[in-house]
Amino acid sequence: MDLALLMRGLLVVNAGSSSLKLSVLDEDDSVLAQRHLERWDGTDGIADFLADAPDIAAVGHRVVHGGPDFSAPAVVDADVRTRIERLTDLAPLHQPRALAGIDAVTELLPDVPQVACFDTAFHHTLPAAARTYALPARWRKAWDLRRYGFHGLSHAYAARRATELGGGSRVVTCHLGAGCSLAAVRDGRSVDTTMGFTPLAGLVMATRSGDVDPGLLVWLLHNGKLDVSDLADGLEHESGVRGLAGNADLRDVHRAADSGSRDAALALEVFVHRLRQGIAAMAASLGGLDLLVFTGGVGEHDAVVRSQTVAGLGFLGVELDARRNAARSADALVSSAGSAVGVWVVEAREDVEIADGVRRTIGIRRGDSGAGRDDARGGG
Repeated sequence: MDLALLMRGLLVVNAGSSSLKLSVLDEDDSVLAQRHLERWDGTDGIADFLADAPDIAAVGHRVVHGGPDFSAPAVVDADVRTRIERLTDLAPLHQPRALAGIDAVTELLPDVPQVACFDTAFHHTLPAAARTYALPARWRKAWDLRRYGFHGLSHAYAARRATELGGGSRVVTCHLGAGCSLAAVRDGRSVDTTMGFTPLAGLVMATRSGDVDPGLLVWLLHNGKLDVSDLADGLEHESGVRGLAGNADLRDVHRAADSGSRDAALALEVFVHRLRQGIAAMAASLGGLDLLVFTGGVGEHDAVVRSQTVAGLGFLGVELDARRNAARSADALVSSAGSAVGVWVVEAREDVEIADGVRRTIGIRRGDSGAGRDDARGGG
């Protein structure tokens, strides 16, 4: 590990619902060091990673929910931390992990500036028609009930990268992993998305239900079938692909379906149906489609999901090239020569998006070692 490079590097802490991704980027966004912990309990891992890198210039954290206040990255101080913590009920799987990362870095690197980068911030550009729920005005005003959208760091990077590679102004980005969402992006700005007030809405996910008739949920509660705790746990942890196939890992579900499991086959059909339906809706919000982008673990590596999804989108002028699609290379065009829409597989680089947010917020220029910082603050 080159300490001279690390001294002017940016540490990115990406805490997921159960995993932790750590990376150090140089001024050109090259990865100098990285570690991915699949099972992170929020108490270890960061200290070991930083043992050889004590002089990081700045730290960027992925924070899933920014609520109504944070429309841009924000320098972490006591007030910002408190405001992030107050949003825990809206993202109970993710918010505590982000706070654990912030607290660990505060203890390990007390004099290094930290910046919170919010997944919801990218979607603050949603027009009123896309963000407003048809609920009583007194509810909406009292509790800031609106569509916030999530995975914004991933959607922002994927849309920008695909536009650099393929051109076009109307982009639908598909972030497909354990959590799944779509975004309609016009000229770099989010105009629609599938997730809503919380990360539970929208597409079918690994363990999350996605959209469900609210009347069904009211019925379960009103008739005493489930209490609120059981309902919340079931929707977050026991639904989605797991609820349909008994397994949340699509790789295992593919194998089970190939072996004749009807439940696994149905799970894949439901997953793809909702995905295809959502893409068409996002294209409608854009008034057409120039680029379709797949990113995230499933989006990048599951050629079958891409193929089955695009197979139902011919009416939009989308067509895959089977050979390109099977190759699974990063940042690659996988559409056919005759496709009216460019279909791209883009490597997920939330770390790059976070690093850019850190630089903009505290005034680090590319090539700096941290000198010339501004005391800038985001959010609000």
